[in-house]
Amino acid sequence: MDEEEQELSVRDWLPRTAALLVGTLALATAFIAAYVGALHQPTPRDVPVGVVLGDQRAQAVMAAVRGQTDKIKPVGYDNPGAAADGLTAREVYGVLTSGPDNGLRLTTASASAPAAAELVTQVLTQAARQANLPLQVTDEVPVERSDPRGLVPFYLAVGLVLGGYLASTALGLKTGTSPVSLPRAGLRVAALAVYSVVLGIIGATIVGPILDVWHHDVPAVAAVGALAVFAAAMVAAAVQAWLGLLGTGLVILLLVVLGNPGSGGIYAPEFLPTWMRGMHRWNVPGLATDLIKSAVYFDRRSMGWTLSGLVIWTLLGALGLLTATIFHARRRAVRAARTSTGAPPPMAEPS
Repeated sequence: MDEEEQELSVRDWLPRTAALLVGTLALATAFIAAYVGALHQPTPRDVPVGVVLGDQRAQAVMAAVRGQTDKIKPVGYDNPGAAADGLTAREVYGVLTSGPDNGLRLTTASASAPAAAELVTQVLTQAARQANLPLQVTDEVPVERSDPRGLVPFYLAVGLVLGGYLASTALGLKTGTSPVSLPRAGLRVAALAVYSVVLGIIGATIVGPILDVWHHDVPAVAAVGALAVFAAAMVAAAVQAWLGLLGTGLVILLLVVLGNPGSGGIYAPEFLPTWMRGMHRWNVPGLATDLIKSAVYFDRRSMGWTLSGLVIWTLLGALGLLTATIFHARRRAVRAARTSTGAPPPMAEPS
């Protein structure tokens, strides 16, 4: 290679390298800002606690608490049964009702978020003491003793989502980010589906029989895990099929940089900055974390939106992959047709 060719090679290499480094720098900066900004100083606000309408004693205490702090937000229910259902459906972290001996009873669900349940207990214990009322506290849905901070669902979800988008990225690097045809796209979807089932089973086995964190519901955890992996894989496949290498950066931004701190897995959503509090309801890591908690600790009513959300992401990802495949296939066909008939037009004869 002569000196001129080397210079051209360097000129071609520098812009692409600079673009990759700038993109990586932007992702790393966003990662630091999101994690440190969201998690360095959790400030609880509007943590929901159920109270039965007409329960004057409990309502009076809740009103007094709300007048002093915005850490607790009362959620009214028509009757005790509805309030109990709200607790097991993960609508609230605790339910305050009138108890025996003219006192109060607080029922919590630490499995939703141990820090949130602890906060509710602390605030209402102090309020009951100020009102000279005895308070009986019961943890109706306790977190496993082997997971006292309640972080295993989050870490499991992180591993499942990571496995999903890494598998999609690996296939994209090997065979191209956009499949060359619909049959190839179908094969990619099938391969990722099988991979998702296998990883879901592996994850459930690790947190179940191997580490003995959860002693039950291994099939349910495996099913939820497979869906989480498949959803992440389909989202990554779709974005990468449309945007190529840029799509990989966008996937990392959505699923890792913003997805993990915004999932509510480390701190409950009510402890996060305002702009992150609702993120867990639509991002894949948040939906996966919540669905794992529901499968292990709560009843089916708590699965409604989290299950639907992951299914929607999966279907949108598959649709995005297929439409990108059709789009790029048509573009290749048009370019091929132009190349085959691309002779320059004849010159006009002089008059």
